[in-house]
Amino acid sequence: MYILGIETSCDETGVAIYHSEKGLIHHCLYSQIAMHNEYGGIVPELASRDHIRKLIPLINESLQQSQILKSDIQGIAYTAGPGLVGALLVGAATAKSLAWSWGIPAIGVHHMEGHLLAPMLEDNPPEFPFVALLISGGHTLLVEVKSLGHYQLLGESLDDAAGEAFDKAAKMLGLAYPGGPLLAKLAEQGQSNRFKFPRPMTNRPGLDFSFSGLKTFTMNTLNNTDKTQQDKADVALAFQQATAETLAIKCKRALRQTGLKRLVVAGGVSANTQIRQTLLEMVRKERAEIFFPRPEFCTDNGAMTAYAGCQRLLARQQESLSINTRPRWPIDELYTQRKPSL
Repeated sequence: MYILGIETSCDETGVAIYHSEKGLIHHCLYSQIAMHNEYGGIVPELASRDHIRKLIPLINESLQQSQILKSDIQGIAYTAGPGLVGALLVGAATAKSLAWSWGIPAIGVHHMEGHLLAPMLEDNPPEFPFVALLISGGHTLLVEVKSLGHYQLLGESLDDAAGEAFDKAAKMLGLAYPGGPLLAKLAEQGQSNRFKFPRPMTNRPGLDFSFSGLKTFTMNTLNNTDKTQQDKADVALAFQQATAETLAIKCKRALRQTGLKRLVVAGGVSANTQIRQTLLEMVRKERAEIFFPRPEFCTDNGAMTAYAGCQRLLARQQESLSINTRPRWPIDELYTQRKPSL
């Protein structure tokens, strides 16, 4: 079964073709970073318009590069939410229109489920069950994954997600958008142990996160320096270390609470080298396994959407051709809502 995957949840247009037995056939991605950089952040209306311009050409490119005919495609998977409503509607409308004209089913995919399943695209995928840490731009979640579609939310950010905190801290340091990767690069020049940042919400039980206080601590610390390049690098390193260790502490708790020995880490922030290293050290001490998607599948992409959609279509899940999106969509509602179809 060939599945066309479409990702348009935010500021990246992703298209992929996945085969249920052969695996990933082709994927391509167009990033809007250069356009949004001028405004210091994502402009939703511009994001939607750019998806309209790029989506069909990327679909045609994927078919041509894969040497696959439209008639070979047996299903379409698209991101139904969460995300920017206009951007989601572009992908949903395109998917449903193509599905109607080609006479095939289309299935909406939960964006965070796509991230959660991204490591399944690797040669050594994790087995169920496992704990998943999902750290994308707007989400920080800990999820117990019992099986495909059966997810229990363990903890989430009560305010800013880790990715948002990275971007806001980077803006305080005078870095361009998107700030997360630039902050990580600046942190490479930092001197360790100069500043001691708090590890928020680690001194109390539970698996929820909070990064707003860490963001405020970053601003106050920076304002108490001369704001030289070295000062900024030291602050960036201290912020990054605090974030990485906070995530590791919560993941260790989640593994011990569930009794599981497998941790999946996915989402754009999971590409951060220090976060990966800190989590690797933690799971080594816990005698557990850890799984990451390759860097190109950490950010939003069509491959993860195609894979997730393929699994749901194989499970005979169906939906109508009406266009429905969910800009806000808690992942723990996914199983309950779709249980009868799985």
